[in-house]
Amino acid sequence: MAAAAEVAQALSRALSSLQGPDCGRAARLRALETIRAEVQERPLPAAVVQEVFGAQLVRPLARCLAGDAAERCRELALQLLRHGLSHGDRPEEALPVLLPALVQRLCPPQGFEPCEELRLGLLELLGLLLQRCGAAVAPYLSDVVRILQATLLDHYAEVRRESCRCAVACAQAVPEHFHMQSESLINPLMQTISHQHYRVRVDVIQATGAVIQFGNGKSVDDVLSHLAQRLFDEIPKVRQAVTTVIGEWLLHLRDRYSYFHKLIPLLLGSFTDEIPENMTLAWTYWEKIGLQWEKENEEDLKDKMDFSVSPSHYPKGVTRPGLGCRELVSRNLSKILPGLCHDITDWVENTRIKASQLLYTLLLHAEDHITQHMDLLLRTLYQACLDEESEVVRNCVKAAELIGTFVNPKVSLKLITSAFEKTPKPSCIMVLTAVIRGSPKEILQPHLTDLGNMLSQAGVCQRSEEVFYMEQLLYCVEALIEVCQEDCKEICLQLLKVLVTVMATPNSQHLKEKAEETVCSLAKVQQLDSFLCLYKQHIIQLLEWVSVSHDSWTCYSPEILQLDVIANHSGPVIGEALDDFILILKTCLQPNKDPQMRLKLFTVLSQLLQKANETVNSQGLFPSYLEIVIKDILAPNLQWHAGRTAAAIRTTAVSCLWALIHCETLSPEETLKVKDVLMPQIIAAMDEDSKISRLMGCCIVGVFFKVCGRQFDEDQLTKIYPEVLKRLDDASRDVRLAAARTLANWFNCVKDSDMKSVMKSNIEILYQELLIHLDDQDQDTQNAVLDALKEGSILYPELLVREIEVIIHKHRTPVYCNQLLHHIQSAKEPVL
Repeated sequence: MAAAAEVAQALSRALSSLQGPDCGRAARLRALETIRAEVQERPLPAAVVQEVFGAQLVRPLARCLAGDAAERCRELALQLLRHGLSHGDRPEEALPVLLPALVQRLCPPQGFEPCEELRLGLLELLGLLLQRCGAAVAPYLSDVVRILQATLLDHYAEVRRESCRCAVACAQAVPEHFHMQSESLINPLMQTISHQHYRVRVDVIQATGAVIQFGNGKSVDDVLSHLAQRLFDEIPKVRQAVTTVIGEWLLHLRDRYSYFHKLIPLLLGSFTDEIPENMTLAWTYWEKIGLQWEKENEEDLKDKMDFSVSPSHYPKGVTRPGLGCRELVSRNLSKILPGLCHDITDWVENTRIKASQLLYTLLLHAEDHITQHMDLLLRTLYQACLDEESEVVRNCVKAAELIGTFVNPKVSLKLITSAFEKTPKPSCIMVLTAVIRGSPKEILQPHLTDLGNMLSQAGVCQRSEEVFYMEQLLYCVEALIEVCQEDCKEICLQLLKVLVTVMATPNSQHLKEKAEETVCSLAKVQQLDSFLCLYKQHIIQLLEWVSVSHDSWTCYSPEILQLDVIANHSGPVIGEALDDFILILKTCLQPNKDPQMRLKLFTVLSQLLQKANETVNSQGLFPSYLEIVIKDILAPNLQWHAGRTAAAIRTTAVSCLWALIHCETLSPEETLKVKDVLMPQIIAAMDEDSKISRLMGCCIVGVFFKVCGRQFDEDQLTKIYPEVLKRLDDASRDVRLAAARTLANWFNCVKDSDMKSVMKSNIEILYQELLIHLDDQDQDTQNAVLDALKEGSILYPELLVREIEVIIHKHRTPVYCNQLLHHIQSAKEPVL
């Protein structure tokens, strides 16, 4: 008491100056400096500080703080008040004086502290009061809340941060009374939670956690959407704060059981945070929550705890959550899932990604409880798997794999295949593929036949030619092969049908290559030497499959492309099924069928005939079908009809005939049989607009001359050579060369026959025309014409010499004429 009296006496003069009505700014400053020197700068016992502070200083300093116009005076008063509150042993005695002053200075419209640093100091003073006074603040709770409502929206970020700390201190100081006022702070907190400074956001989240945990739990609904939004915050510490708050609520919130279904998704959403520390924090909280819930519900979980059996099939590399965690999710899944499924289809990309990640986590916890939610899940996955964001699709596919892991295939496959009865979407196939990949082999085996039959239905595998759709179909087959391995033998034909359909997808070479690799995989799991063994087993069934409706095919029929794949990809195996293959061609290549369709099939036949010994004639059986091919297939399509498509068909038919002859599939005997049937059409082909038709026509006639020789009579030879001769004026160099070679073979026919004398006038005409074409601009054509004349010079050399002498002086290149004369002279010398 003596020390306190001594200090009080030392301060009396300064206090008189401070409280005087006419005291100026300078005097007040000197008084405050004096007080600081006596109280703050001297080491005084707490009891002395309290006695001096409570009895003499609080009120004048509070008045100075609340109403002094000088900023420095207010600052010094604030420092002295903080010192007194910090070192005094009964700070609660200052509450009736200080809190009204703080309200007056911090709560508009009564007043407003213009200096940011002083506003911050005032809030720090409030925080000190809350920490030191504890429950004594209860009568003044409304004043504290009024202050915080204003300062939480202050323009100065540090003031907002200090306000958040004060809110936490207030909640902890008077927990029994705080719940009556807590709702008043929710609105300003939520207005600040999206502040541009991340430290402010962190403090607001922490304050919100304390305000709700010590306040009214009904406010949870008001803040959840804001907290959920902060899980997308780009700053890891903000997301960490949300995780901590939600974890604490799930552990300690009084009404937490009522909010499990709302809080669990927020905590589990942090399992996929990009920062490992945040993920670990979320898992740590979740494990504590699960264990706590187990203890609280031990009686209810007794049987499951005693007799629980781990599933035999579980995702690799994934730790199974504890029983309490699994039960919490399972019991709340029906409340969580509808909102989550809605978020997966939200228009905001980040929301969809986060929701898809959470869906996987929930299904991992729910395990076989997924079954009762299958309808909603599948509808959501069908839609989400078509998302333009690849991460959403990837997460949903992982979730669908868990359906295969935990749900009985009798249920899941029945629901999924029912979607295929309508118009199947690529997403339906994606979900089915994921379910197959997630299913154990032994559980899936009884359903293989149904799956194979469903995938090979025309309404599924031929529904679309979109590359994306066919790609998903291919992935589905790959999944079946990968999971079921050798069991795929029982649905080998069905899978081969699907793969053939995929390979038949137009304009997609990469997809065809992938499908070919899958065919090899299918053969490998059955321990076959190569994919050709698959075709060898099923070639007849495949041809029967594509030819079911071949009598009514059009150019749009997918079976044409499938037949193309079967015929070309099976290689030598097609030679073992010529009965069916030739019958299809014979039926579909009649002149009354769709021209575009015939053109496609002729292209297929042409490709096969170019490698006949490796394809259709691999078994040496094709010659027995030559008569059908030539007379019933080629000959009718060589007839002239108007139109570009008809011309293209004739060109392809001529190419097929040339392939037959060129690869020596057509023997000399067969050639002799078909010569008279085909010669009129071949001669007509030499006058087509198509260069290929003219070229092939000349080549075929040349082969006929070479092979049949003396079988041609005078009338045939007389009619043919003028048509060939016209080709020497052809615009195409290749056609002119072929025509010259064909005329050389014509000379050989006459030379080998008894009609040399009868054909003399025709030979003379040929000499004259060929000598003219020795002036062709192309040197190779000149040489070919010269060779033809050399062949023909043996017939009537004197006649040819006279023709040369007549025109040699007119030639631009008389050297060829001289060479021809030299050749004729050389041919005579042995006779002489």
